[in-house]
Amino acid sequence: MALPTSQMQGPPGQNMNVAGRRQYPNQSYQQVGGQMPTQPPGTMGPTVGTNLPNNQPGHIPQPMMNNLAAGVGKMNMQQSEARPLNLLQERHILPKTPIEPPKPKLSSENQKSQVNPDLFRCTLTSIPQTQSLLQKSKLPLGILIHPYKDLSHLPVIQSSVIVRCRSCRTYINPFVSFIDQRRWRCNLCFRVNDLQEEFTFDPVTRTYGDPSRRPEIRSSTIEFIAPSEYMLRPPQPAVYLFLLDVSFSSVQSGILPIFCQVLLEELDRLPGDTRTKIGFITYDNTLHFYNMQEGATRPQMMVISDIDDVFLPLPGDLLVNLNESKELVQDLLNQLPSLFENNKETRTALGPALQAAYKLLSPTGGRVTVIQSSLPTTGPGSLKSREDPNQRSSKNVANLGPATDFYKKMALDFSAQQIGADLFLFSSQYADLATLAGMAKFSAGSVYHFPGLHTNANPLQADRFEKDFRRYLTRKIGFEAVMRIRCTKGLALHTFHGNFFVRSTDLLSLPNVSPDAGYAMQMSIEDTLNDSQTACFQAALLYTSSKGERRIRVHTMCLPITGQLSEIYAGADSQAIIGLLSRMAVDKCQSSSMQDSRDAIVNVCIDSMTAFKETLPSSQTIGTLSIPYSLRLLPLYTLALLKNIAFRLGSSTKLDDRVFAMEMFKSQPLSLIMLQVYPSLYAVHNLADEGSLSEKDVDVPQPPLLGLSSEYLSRNGAFLMDTGDMMFLFVQAAISPQFCQDILDCPDYSSISESMMELPVLENPASERLRNFIGWLLGKRTVHAPLQIIRENSPKRILFLQHLVEDRTESSMSYYEYLQHLQKEVKS
Repeated sequence: MALPTSQMQGPPGQNMNVAGRRQYPNQSYQQVGGQMPTQPPGTMGPTVGTNLPNNQPGHIPQPMMNNLAAGVGKMNMQQSEARPLNLLQERHILPKTPIEPPKPKLSSENQKSQVNPDLFRCTLTSIPQTQSLLQKSKLPLGILIHPYKDLSHLPVIQSSVIVRCRSCRTYINPFVSFIDQRRWRCNLCFRVNDLQEEFTFDPVTRTYGDPSRRPEIRSSTIEFIAPSEYMLRPPQPAVYLFLLDVSFSSVQSGILPIFCQVLLEELDRLPGDTRTKIGFITYDNTLHFYNMQEGATRPQMMVISDIDDVFLPLPGDLLVNLNESKELVQDLLNQLPSLFENNKETRTALGPALQAAYKLLSPTGGRVTVIQSSLPTTGPGSLKSREDPNQRSSKNVANLGPATDFYKKMALDFSAQQIGADLFLFSSQYADLATLAGMAKFSAGSVYHFPGLHTNANPLQADRFEKDFRRYLTRKIGFEAVMRIRCTKGLALHTFHGNFFVRSTDLLSLPNVSPDAGYAMQMSIEDTLNDSQTACFQAALLYTSSKGERRIRVHTMCLPITGQLSEIYAGADSQAIIGLLSRMAVDKCQSSSMQDSRDAIVNVCIDSMTAFKETLPSSQTIGTLSIPYSLRLLPLYTLALLKNIAFRLGSSTKLDDRVFAMEMFKSQPLSLIMLQVYPSLYAVHNLADEGSLSEKDVDVPQPPLLGLSSEYLSRNGAFLMDTGDMMFLFVQAAISPQFCQDILDCPDYSSISESMMELPVLENPASERLRNFIGWLLGKRTVHAPLQIIRENSPKRILFLQHLVEDRTESSMSYYEYLQHLQKEVKS
């Protein structure tokens, strides 16, 4: 019997382009990429959080009538989302268009100010009033946040006054209420605060007046340029240190030339300013340091063979100012590939290289980039293989946790000195990612995995590395960051998921913060939520930009509080639940067992469906499998999760591949997690202009989404699958020669080359449509997804077919069989 869901719930319950900065008296306001809506100067809009008065007895003003009508509409929508759906009768439930997150039942004013769900999202868009009501629903409660996401519209404010609650330190936001123009009530702790006079100055209209016109009150996502009191020390410079494995396997795979070429091309685009520093350490069984101080004629290499007691030769000359020593850096990058091309040493001393990096960066902080191609086998932190290839299909998955705490301790030392570490792993053999990932996990870094990369034998992985590394080098970065999440009094965050170190109960230490990183937190209800009709959550990210500015990015989310179980179900967010559940399942794999984790995933479905069944008349439940309409995709998503490489059993799965998938669940934003769980599938053999989306003067076709089952694959079709980090074009044997000619530039199916990694640019409408569509999909994400073309009869077809999660396999149920299993468990 599966474990109860409560075992997964923890404690009971559960480079920014700034345009148009304008200076005002001690204040300035910037809008990145757009204009803030403004009222005409001198107008005084309705006070935030208050109602307009009735001027005539018995008369309902038009705005109130509109609100009343809107309220009825929302009520109908809520009832619609909570209505029971019999999954056994309605199996084809995947919508043809991308799923939109549910909209919370808020007033029109609050809805207008609501945070973008791509940035901040909750598993339940109606918060239960009590812990017992939450437990009754059997749904997990938590929040997901993508705090440093690249944004095209971001209000940026420079002011001597940053208004915060004197009690809980919440930043003023659109969901506070003004008692008058001198006082405001905090929406988290409800304390009444005095309002500084400077806050009534509107930097957009350059007038004094209603404080609700301020950008802080009009936008739920905002960024402040912080004054000096937000700095413990002068802002650190951008410092980049690269650790390069130059052992035999690294040289043979061709990693070094790609690394050096991309870095050479992007040196001028590294985020930073005139203070930016850079350094390199290469290593095999020894460490190699490089002196590139200004004035030298060529880089000087120094070799340290004592790896058990690492010291720095010329410690003041190993990190150099990039502007002053750029020619020497370029010389080194041009020389490195040939310098080690005949290296036969197979051992790697990653641990000593990290110790040297710590000594080098401790005075300043910065970012360490590790390029590792094999299992570290010498010096401190050396590892031995723990994988038995014969056990890859076993139901008992072992060694998901670290073999040693060396890399975790190293990361915690890094974090204390504001150093973040990112790992790029390339090994074709077992490299113990479960252990090595600790260096990134606890220093707020990232993990990248390119298994079997070889420029000749595996050019697809080489292409992925080149594109991802280029993005990595040039994306914006925040240094010496901390993030705190505050929530309404009565709510408590209790478990945090992502790559960071928890410095205190609710303060996350992020030595480096990336625009590609996502986080999640579980939540419980400690006190009855009677003091307000809404619950609010605020995330504040304090960081140093690559230009040396201390900044605070603030996101605020507002959700209604309800005492009705039906409203909780109506506002449940299936995708957010999966985003949280996948993280909880990874933790359970590592703390308990894979089977316990899988059981707990299934139990979220069983328990919530059982609880919902109890709210229905018995006459509606006989022979059915009922679920709230809002949760109709939850069983499908949980089945897909069970079949994901991270959690699957019975299929041969390399341990490093499994661990990497788990690391992605823990650290990616929700949009990429959902593609990893349930990839998007499209028929692309008949793309049409009808219903196209016009973007930047380009018409982008919008084919409907297909379910992940072979029953949707017509024999004469071609199908594009998007898994987030890969795209597959699967071509059926009966495809028309016209498609082959127009899209792939070959006469027929048998002539299709599977070595193609991008579509040829052909001058015909069909080719343009498909290329526009793929380009549009890629443009919506930050990771590169290479295109792999697979014919129906290809040995590589398993790469595509393994994602058809609704189909039955030798070791797993079909979607319909899974529904029958759920029905049996709900009955019992």
